[in-house]
Amino acid sequence: MLTIASLFGKSPFAPLQTHLNKVSSCIKQLPALLVAVAKQDMDTIQEISKKISKLEHEADLTKNDIRNHLPKSLFLPIHRADFLEILSLQDSFADIAEDIAVVATLRALEHYEELKEDFEIFCKKNIETFDLVKKVIKEFDDLLESSFGGMEAEKVKGMIDELAYKEHEIDKIQYQLLQHLYRVGDTISYPVFLLWQSLIKEIGEISNLGEKLGNRIRMILELK
Repeated sequence: MLTIASLFGKSPFAPLQTHLNKVSSCIKQLPALLVAVAKQDMDTIQEISKKISKLEHEADLTKNDIRNHLPKSLFLPIHRADFLEILSLQDSFADIAEDIAVVATLRALEHYEELKEDFEIFCKKNIETFDLVKKVIKEFDDLLESSFGGMEAEKVKGMIDELAYKEHEIDKIQYQLLQHLYRVGDTISYPVFLLWQSLIKEIGEISNLGEKLGNRIRMILELK
C-alpha cells in the first residue's frame, strides 16, 4: 500500500502515529456516549455506538495494512516484535471503546444520579490516561533523534511513571465506585446492577491498557 510505504519513508514511527490517530477517533466518541448514557438517550447511544464500530473497523484496517506492508528490509530502531506489539496494544484501545459502546446499548442505565459523581470522575480520569498515551507515542521521533537515551528517554520514563500513577489512582476511584454500587445494590434490579458492573469494568480497561503499554515502552528503553 503506497500510503503506508510513504509513511515508513518519512519515519519508522509515522505508521504507529497514524494508526493511533485512528484509534483516538474511537476514544473521542466516548464523552458524548457517556452523556447519552446519563440521559438514558438510547437512540443517541445506538447512533454513537454504530459510529464507534465503524471507526474501530477503520483502525483495524490501518493496523492490518501496517502489518502487511512492514518492509522486511526496513531498519527499525526497535525490534520488529516490539513495534508490532505496540501496534497491537494501541489497537486494543479501539476495541475497548467498541466494548464500552456495546455494553451501553444493552439497556438504559438507571439510578445514574446515585452514582453520578464517582462515575463521571472515573470516566474522565480514564480518558485522560489515553491522552497521556498519545503524548508518549508522539515522543518516539524525539527518542529516535536521541538514540533512545539521554534526557529524552528520562522524559518519556517520567511520562510512563505518570501513567502508572494515574492507573493506581483510577483503581482507587473504581473501588470506591464499586463500594457505592454495592451499598445501593438492594435498590437496583439485578440486570441494572450487572450493567453498571460491566460498564465500570470496561471503562477501567482504558487505564489498565495505558499502564500496560507504558510498561512495554519502558522495557524497550531499559534495554537500549
